[in-house]
Amino acid sequence: MEKFLNKDGKVIVMNLVKTIQENKDYLSEVDGLIGDGDHGINMNKGFTICGERLKDTDTNLSESLRTLGRVLLTEIGGSMGPLYGTFFNRMARKCKDAEKIDKAVFRDMLNEALAGVSELGNAKVGDKTLMDVLIPATEAYNKALNENKGFPGALEDMKAAAKSGMESTRDMVAKVGRASRLGERSRGVLDAGAVSCCLIVTSMADSIVQLLGN
Repeated sequence: MEKFLNKDGKVIVMNLVKTIQENKDYLSEVDGLIGDGDHGINMNKGFTICGERLKDTDTNLSESLRTLGRVLLTEIGGSMGPLYGTFFNRMARKCKDAEKIDKAVFRDMLNEALAGVSELGNAKVGDKTLMDVLIPATEAYNKALNENKGFPGALEDMKAAAKSGMESTRDMVAKVGRASRLGERSRGVLDAGAVSCCLIVTSMADSIVQLLGN
């Protein structure tokens, strides 16, 4: 199957909640090496609030994404709330009128999310941020569709690019954000935002593949 119903997509967001909860300590550990060490705490707070609000509701994918985006934008601290809040809000907007989510709809969601995050700052590939994951992951997905790959294959390419992008931040010197003050001392560790972005992209891809197989 190459598509799933919007009404069945709430599980994608619930799996995101679980993914962040399971990795909250690791995210704070990574962040603590060159940052404040609160990335996992803030992310876990926002995603857990969203999970509590969604768990007993009969919502679709777009409504679930909108709930997550709103919580991250307004109810958690740190610099990542606005970035991820915008990411999920833009995704929600692009699929709200879609009864079925196919590879083209998801492409539009992904590109819209990247555009939204890009508008909030000027980070680019090589700056040691979540953009080192989000940009190559989006580009890999777009390339896969241009090559007429199926939905699952395109998602696998997206995941591979996300992981590669995350790993690439280890050898970078941070150029934006608080870690940029450390200069060369920021080299040698992963960027926490890149790690959380890779977790998010991978979780979404795995959830979609599961839905496509049902």
